[in-house]
Amino acid sequence: MHITAYKCFIVPPRWVFLKVETNEGLIGWGEPSLEGKAQTVKTATEEYMETLIGKNPLEIERHWQDIYRGGFYRGGAVMMSALSGIDQALWDIKGKYYNVPIWELIGGRVRDKMRIYSWIGGDRPEDAASAAVERMQMGFDAIKMNATAEMQYIDKYSKIDAVIRRVDAIRRATNKDFGIGIDFHGRVHKPMARILAKELEAYNPMFIEEPILSENQEEFMEIRRHCNIPIAMGERLYSRYDFKHILQSGAVDILQPDLSHAGGISEVLRIAAMAEAYDVALAPHCPLGPIALAACLQVDANRYNAVIQEQSLGIHYNQGCDILDYIKDKSVFDYKDGYMKIPQKAGLGIEIDENKVIENSRLGHNWKNPIWRHKDGSFAEW
Repeated sequence: MHITAYKCFIVPPRWVFLKVETNEGLIGWGEPSLEGKAQTVKTATEEYMETLIGKNPLEIERHWQDIYRGGFYRGGAVMMSALSGIDQALWDIKGKYYNVPIWELIGGRVRDKMRIYSWIGGDRPEDAASAAVERMQMGFDAIKMNATAEMQYIDKYSKIDAVIRRVDAIRRATNKDFGIGIDFHGRVHKPMARILAKELEAYNPMFIEEPILSENQEEFMEIRRHCNIPIAMGERLYSRYDFKHILQSGAVDILQPDLSHAGGISEVLRIAAMAEAYDVALAPHCPLGPIALAACLQVDANRYNAVIQEQSLGIHYNQGCDILDYIKDKSVFDYKDGYMKIPQKAGLGIEIDENKVIENSRLGHNWKNPIWRHKDGSFAEW
């Protein structure tokens, strides 16, 4: 069997899908999405795929290593996102070739279902409590919210108070076991992050995420010294080598690699194993599409230290198109009592509606990160 063709589709709301074809009629799908850089990552994916024409798609590790190590410059968001989508598609083909889910090929599963959480609100959630209650009534037992809007290095304490009011309202409106993930989104700098983390401790959050920017890894331990809340990070790290130093520091409790940015299924399995050796949990980042979520669930099924899965059903980014729009059997992502079942069908376990993909690719998208500014006109982290 060998690869005969490929095609990338830029589809709304902000995703890139990759279709890989073989001479035996097997098709694999991947999601090399990189938010805000769709055209760039599409080009990188096509450059890599040119080298795979005529090659055996089952030799996943050989191709992974050739793509990663075959260029003098390695890693980074664009190249690793392209590699991620290719890796997902090759695993999809391999699972279909052997007629088993991917989790069977990587050692079998350790769980039957995976705990999930839902996003509430957008970048400035106001009525957070009612949104949390709505999600609870929909069948979730955990949510995540952005903590703050823009925040300067040293800022007003009223912004801290506003976060505390929202979290307090959620805790009062739900129950003591309801999971509350609080995403600082890298918007908060170290001086205010220390204060905010300490104030949030009384509300027993499930975790705080990216309390400071990932490039300031050496300062995560400083945040840990000021609170006992589990600290999560990793969506802006792209390989096992990026995660190595944060694991060695002992500063984080939950790693959040993105299977569309961090080398796909192959690399995230390695990252998860590294994390387990440091007694660190796994909670893959996934505010993306159906292919990315299906890939995450394959890894979650197999990794003992996977604790909860992000997913984007109904998320505020998905205006006009949602995850379920692109798959034929929409029940594959059904959830109940806070859990989603592990996919049982071959490969990634989903059947892509290619007609819908082609139709929506004519619309495409040009999604970009918003640019925020502080009152003085200086750049504010989004």
